[in-house]
Formats: sequence, C-alpha cells, structure tokens
Amino acid sequence: MRENILIIEDDEDISQILRFSLTREGYKVKINDNGLRVEDDIQTFKPNLILLDIMLGDIDGFSICKEITNYKIPIIMITARIDITDKILGLELGADDYITKPFDIREVITRIRVALRRKKEITNQKNKENVSSGNISISEQSRIVKCNGEEIKLKPKEFDLLLFLVKNKNRVYSRDELLNLVWGYDFIGDTRTIDVHITRLRQKLKKEINIETVFGVGYMLKESDANNKA
Repeated sequence: MRENILIIEDDEDISQILRFSLTREGYKVKINDNGLRVEDDIQTFKPNLILLDIMLGDIDGFSICKEITNYKIPIIMITARIDITDKILGLELGADDYITKPFDIREVITRIRVALRRKKEITNQKNKENVSSGNISISEQSRIVKCNGEEIKLKPKEFDLLLFLVKNKNRVYSRDELLNLVWGYDFIGDTRTIDVHITRLRQKLKKEINIETVFGVGYMLKESDANNKA
C-alpha cells in the first residue's frame, strides 16, 4: 500500500520537484500551496507524513506544526532559514525532522523513509498485546511473564517460545517448525534445542501450563475450552 504525503509549500518549483520525485518513488502526493485548510487535507487525504515549509505566505509553518501535532503524523520541516533556534523551535513544537534549502532530493527521500519506518516501529510496539493461558499472563511489550500474579524469570528464547505457543494454542508444531518460526531459518543448531527449552518451561511453570508432547510430531500447548472462556 502506498503512503500518502502532504506537501505544504508555496514555492511552485519546489513543490513540483517534490511531487515528481516522490510520485516516482511510489508515494501518493497532495500539495497545499498556502498552508490554509490543513486540517481539511488531513481529514480527507489522510497523510502518513507531512512535508512542511516554514516560510509560507499566509501563515508560518510553526503555527501549522503546533496546530496539527495532535494528529500524531510525522512532520518534516523544510526551510531556507538555517538559524539553529528555528530548528530547535520546530522540533519542540513536534516536528520529527528538519531539512534546509537547498536540499538534495535523495536526502529528502531518505529522511521520509526513516520517519515512516520509525512511525511504523512505534505503532507495532503499541500494538503488542497481553496474552494469557490459564493462570499464566504474558506482557509482550515488557516481556514479563507472571504466574498467579508472581513474575517468572525466563531467558529470552524461553519467553519467545512460550509466547509463540500461547498465541497458537491447541495447534501441533514439529520441532523443525518451531526452530524456523521462533529461532529463525538461519539458526545453527538442532532440534534438541526445542526439547531443552520445553523442559525448562515445564520446570519453571510447573502445572500451570500444559505443553503436550505429540509423539512423532512435536509439541502443542493444550488449553481446554473452560480455560479459553476464563
């Protein structure tokens, strides 16, 4: 899916250069040439990122930045002003980055990619969920496991394996599948790694979790319908 970029720039030559280059990169572009009705553009165009000139004819970019930061859209300010106080002010008002004119379009594109990637990473972090199985609760974001309210210390891969099994309850996975899905395809080791980690999880979580061995196949975290409804 293409990201939408809103350009707020009153210099037609610059805005058209940006439009051409960003469109060629696969972005969908809209230009606001006077800085007015920006919130209308946000509501209708739904930009993933905003390129904002500071020196506009009818309104300055600082005022716009202050007005739209509540939308949580990455903002990159573009300006011919090189005073460091302007840069500090823009960043304090909520801008994510600052580019001075004249600029190399390759730098603009790179900074856009970085800002969009950072936004996606933050969103993914926020979307991490809390999951549970019986009396076991797992916070994916903080990587904390609790059993009956008491924290259980797990090593990184023990945590990853437990989280994967809890998210895929009542489904059997072979040892090779678990190695690929939890450790990664480039992991150098053998399937005994899975057996060792399963043993450790059983020891640390005791009877609070039911990781079954499916002989000749692999493992499954089995949870009854009663536990699922709890």
